[in-house]
Amino acid sequence: MSNGLVVDGLHAGYGQSRVLQGVAFALAAGSILAVLGRNGSGRSTLARALMGLVPARGSARWLGHELLGLPPHAIARLGVAYVPESRDVFPRLTVAQNLTLGLQPHSTRPVRWTPEWVFDSFPALAARRDVAAGVLSGGEQQMLSLCRALMGAPQLLIVDEPTEGLAPQVVAQVDALLRELRVQGLAVLLIEQKLDLSLAVADRVAVMGHGRLSSPGLTCRGAGMAGSLSQTSRRHLDFGAPHKIPTIAKKRTVVLFLKFRQPKETS
Repeated sequence: MSNGLVVDGLHAGYGQSRVLQGVAFALAAGSILAVLGRNGSGRSTLARALMGLVPARGSARWLGHELLGLPPHAIARLGVAYVPESRDVFPRLTVAQNLTLGLQPHSTRPVRWTPEWVFDSFPALAARRDVAAGVLSGGEQQMLSLCRALMGAPQLLIVDEPTEGLAPQVVAQVDALLRELRVQGLAVLLIEQKLDLSLAVADRVAVMGHGRLSSPGLTCRGAGMAGSLSQTSRRHLDFGAPHKIPTIAKKRTVVLFLKFRQPKETS
């Protein structure tokens, strides 16, 4: 797949702890893959490995370019943007200044999103354009982080838990933005826990547990699937038994994972 992301045999971790265990998937341009799973299952490590933030081996090719082994700034220049769960806005800089830092003036990719577009699309950010990002609400910081990532005209967007702890109206804004990005032709790797949102916006859903992806072919294209498929799927999703991985920074991490359970046969 020369026009997308192809990951094969991806292993990554921290120190002696191996978190990802041979992850493999493909993601085409103009599509969204949602990765579900419990905290600690390896989803954030997957995002960080693709951005060159943790040691990794295997293969992760984007538009034919191998990402593994590249520093984060080189990966960003290839058109890959990352929105971490922590949002990582610059708290002492204003909203407008945070957006400016996301620009890549030497990029040859077409510019589709600008600070002016952000302020036209999100009046709450426009009203606070000269306000320090550190005093924004959690929802405003999330939208700022997403929009800052778009300033570099990415072709692949990796988003980690964009709706965690947000009010329903902000979740709806994130939902609408992700749909628009797909229409614009972006490939989106969405790390999420909300099943309804994932089914509504994603083309496919994968479940991560034990550092591996399962059911990467579950197709759920179309917002109409969210109601019917989510009700059916929830009956066949259960939590697996907790498993432990070695101590990291003197903390013991408990990994809980999701798995698909086949429905029982009925007579």
